Amino acid sequence: QVQVVQSGGGLVQAGGSLRLSCVVSGSISRINGMGWYRQAPGKQRELVATSTSGGTINYADAVKGRFTISRDDAKNLVYLQMNSLKPEDTAVYYCKADTMYRSYWGQGTQVTVSS
Repeated sequence: QVQVVQSGGGLVQAGGSLRLSCVVSGSISRINGMGWYRQAPGKQRELVATSTSGGTINYADAVKGRFTISRDDAKNLVYLQMNSLKPEDTAVYYCKADTMYRSYWGQGTQVTVSS
């Protein structure tokens, strides 16, 4: 059984930083892409950042220059370092891992940025 477990998140003031972590465990085939998505109240889930096994990284325009995605493939870990946080970054953040056959989602982590 595959588990995708997230940690980090919480409440921070505007301008602050948070780091999210996500680890994938269990019987899983090779992970290709890993990424972070978020969903604010009343809005659709949106891409935040993705990283392919080939090293291609993609960021949403809203987070470029402030967020950094990184991964440790040996441990099936992916991180999201979030700096200069803004109130509009408030959302539930989800980790996703993609294999050739399917995608796996984490449980979601609340990030709240106060003004």
